[in-house]
Amino acid sequence: MTVEEPEKIVRSALYSRWQEPPISEMTTRRVEMRRLADSMRIIIERLVATGAPTEAIIDAADRLAHVALTFDQLRAGTTYEGFAEATLAGGDGHASFEHSPFMGRANPLAPPIRLQEIDGKVHGRVIFGSAYEGPPSCVHGGYVAGAFDEVLGATQSLSGSPGMTGRLTVNYRSPTPLHTELRFIGELTKVEGRKIFTEGRLFADDRLCAEAEGLFISINPEKFIELKRQRDELEAERSQGE
Repeated sequence: MTVEEPEKIVRSALYSRWQEPPISEMTTRRVEMRRLADSMRIIIERLVATGAPTEAIIDAADRLAHVALTFDQLRAGTTYEGFAEATLAGGDGHASFEHSPFMGRANPLAPPIRLQEIDGKVHGRVIFGSAYEGPPSCVHGGYVAGAFDEVLGATQSLSGSPGMTGRLTVNYRSPTPLHTELRFIGELTKVEGRKIFTEGRLFADDRLCAEAEGLFISINPEKFIELKRQRDELEAERSQGE
């Protein structure tokens, strides 16, 4: 693969990757992976704030241990489809973020954040549940920062020469509430050589919760291809050792 080819892959995915494909165009496996992840999110949400009796906890633990053992006995795979971060898309714009820790519909750890590009800005919406709590009834600041990294990572990719995070600065203006639809806005402010500058804001309704500035460094797409190759080799070695 030439340098030009991955660059074309990146640019062709920029404006399609945040569009949700209709169910009719999704494979059965993808639909069921998302359904499984949704069920896991419910378990996580209920588990971190449960008043269930001990007997119910024991029964649930036994059943989940059986499910865990079932997966442990199956062939190991990889958590990646394309690239799992919003900083760079893979060849399939819809597949790239299925396992993202912040956007991934198939990743039970993800809230997940829904992104959309409108008039040159990236808009994100998300609801953080109980598992993300820091201060009482508020989102942990670390998750706020991580969400900004994902949103601004998507934003900087609009430059046409996306890269990786060089610096992220977050200013917390007011508590970020749990169980509330939050609204991100990311904006590409300037590009200086390989440096890509972005700004973002986070709102709960009309209240400003946090602001962020992100500096990203453009990377030759060939380096991402090499990282993927190394990852695939490590995954193959790990599978053989199990």
